[in-house]
Amino acid sequence: MPSGLLLVDKPEGPTSAHVVSRVKRILGAKKVGHLGTLDPFASGLLPLGIDDGTKIAEIFLTAQKSYQGVIALGVETDTQDSTGKVIEEREVPPLDDAEMEKLRQAFTGAQMQTPPMFSALKKDGVRLYSLARKGQTVERAQREIKVEALRLWRTEPGEIGFEVTCSKGTYIRTLAADMGSFIGCGAHLKTLRRLSCGHLSVENAIPLDAIESARDRHQVPLLSLNEALSQFRAIPLDNPGVSSLRMGRQEVLAGLGAPNEGEKMVRLLDPEKNLVALASWNDEPGKRWRLFRMFAT
Repeated sequence: MPSGLLLVDKPEGPTSAHVVSRVKRILGAKKVGHLGTLDPFASGLLPLGIDDGTKIAEIFLTAQKSYQGVIALGVETDTQDSTGKVIEEREVPPLDDAEMEKLRQAFTGAQMQTPPMFSALKKDGVRLYSLARKGQTVERAQREIKVEALRLWRTEPGEIGFEVTCSKGTYIRTLAADMGSFIGCGAHLKTLRRLSCGHLSVENAIPLDAIESARDRHQVPLLSLNEALSQFRAIPLDNPGVSSLRMGRQEVLAGLGAPNEGEKMVRLLDPEKNLVALASWNDEPGKRWRLFRMFAT
């Protein structure tokens, strides 16, 4: 089985870990890992690294992501989503276009967010969701997130549809709950679907049941690592340069030249245009290229 990325359109229900386990069994791969978890109740794009594809998880874990979903107003839950227990209900005020625009502006751009108790973050080595299930609440440090784009629209009475593009570390259910607090009636996240992760799109993903029904594992469409990393500039190396790099000598990186403006990563290709490695630019110390990841032939 070749290495690469498998773009899965995860259905509502299974955990990301369950999808990883099922795909690993179907493909007979040595290593499979997700490149950014999705909650069980959420659907949409779940990129999976297959074998050497797991080496680039960090790139997509930190990538910008986009989602679409529905916020239910007037009902707060302990998990901030539709899977939780209702803790308060309030009347929903009417929202005209001006108020919707005020809401959109208030939650667009850089902002501080408090992670939810029902999360995988740790406090003194214990997952927060473990404490939450025992009815415990602990202090959580706020973190800065950035909402690059936010579109809102009214759907059913008492519900708001949304599409959001945001930075890593953004909890969409917390964003929904915070919007409810801003309006004054409380809210929770009713549905959620991930549309993209970096430049990867759910439009190119394959449903999980289609993977399971494939008669031949080689029929499952893998995105090559070269394609998955196409956002990075490609720099060709000659055969001696490739051999030197594979032997652990990084002197060849000194000949790559200065990065383009804002460039932090480049792809290194062999003469046949196969992906050999990724190099990252380090401003400090020394301002030079360093080997980031090496890939098998």
